Amino acid sequence: MTKPRLHPDETTVAVLMGGWSAERNVSLASGEACFGALRRAGFNAIMVDVKRETIHSVLLDMKPEVVFNALHGKWGEDGCAAALCETLRIPYTHSGVRASAVAMNKEMSKVLFRAANIPVAESKLVDIELAAEEHALPVPYVIKPVAEGSSVGVHIVTEAKNGPPKIILEQRDIFGDRVMAERFVPGRELTCAVMGDVALGVIDIVSKASGWYDYQSKYAPGGSQHILPAELSPDLYRKVQLYSLLAHQALGCRGISRSDFRLDDGPGKEPELIILETNTQPGMTGTSLVPEMAAHAGHSFEELVTWMVNDASLDR
Repeated sequence: MTKPRLHPDETTVAVLMGGWSAERNVSLASGEACFGALRRAGFNAIMVDVKRETIHSVLLDMKPEVVFNALHGKWGEDGCAAALCETLRIPYTHSGVRASAVAMNKEMSKVLFRAANIPVAESKLVDIELAAEEHALPVPYVIKPVAEGSSVGVHIVTEAKNGPPKIILEQRDIFGDRVMAERFVPGRELTCAVMGDVALGVIDIVSKASGWYDYQSKYAPGGSQHILPAELSPDLYRKVQLYSLLAHQALGCRGISRSDFRLDDGPGKEPELIILETNTQPGMTGTSLVPEMAAHAGHSFEELVTWMVNDASLDR
C-alpha cells in the first residue's frame, strides 16, 4: 500500500540539530539548511537545538507530525535519536535504531559488508596506549575512531610521521579505549548516495589542501572539488553504485544514506575499489554531497527534503 503524502501546510516538522557530539557545528549547518528548504516547501518547520536534558520534553510539548533528524555523530547518528522517536512514537527520517548503530560502528559494519561481498580494507582494533607506542600495521596505515564521522580523529600514518600518532592519547574523548588501525588505500575518493532503493550519481572528490577528504575539505567553502559524474569506466561507475546499494541494504538503512570509497587505479595495476563506511546521516550543508547528487538526478533541495519527510515512519 502506498503511503499517503503529507500536506506541508498541515505538517509540523521538528528539525533536530546541534546536539553535543564532535560534529555539533556541522549538524547546526545541516539543520539550518534543511529548515530553510522545508520552510520554502511549505512545511511548518521548527528548529530544535538538541539538549540532553530537555529534548524529551520539547518533543512531547511540540507534538510534531515528523522529526527530521539533522544530527551528526554520537547520540544523533548512532541510533539514540531514532530510539527516542520510537519511544515517543513520532515518525522520523533516516535509518532506524539498529541500522544507525551498526553503521556508526566501523568494525561491525565491516562484518556486514564482507557478508555482502563488498570489499573492505584490512583492519584491526587496538588498545589506544599500544597504538600510540608502536605501529599497529605496516606503514602506511590509518588510525581512526571506531564510531565517529566527518573524518573526526582520522590520522594517516606514514614513514614521514616518524612513529605512531601519540596525539591520540590527547583525543581519548573521541577515540575511547580502542582505535581502529586500517590499511591505507591510496588513490581517489569516491562517494555515492542511495535514496530509497535507488543509487544516485557517483562523485569523485578532489581535496584542495590536505590531499585527502578531511574535515576541512568536507566543510570549508572551496575545500574540495566535486566531479559529478565521476570520470570512471562504465563498469567501475556501476560497481560503485551497486556496492552503495548493497551496503544500504546490508545495514538495513532507510531513507538516505551515502557510502564512501577509495579507488586505487594507478598506472599498470588492476583497479582496487574498497568501501570505507556508510553514513546514515549524511551532511546536508551548502558544501554537502547528497544535495548535489540529488540535484544531478533532477531533485531540488526542497524536493529532496520533502521526499525525506514523506518517507518518515516508525519501526524503521
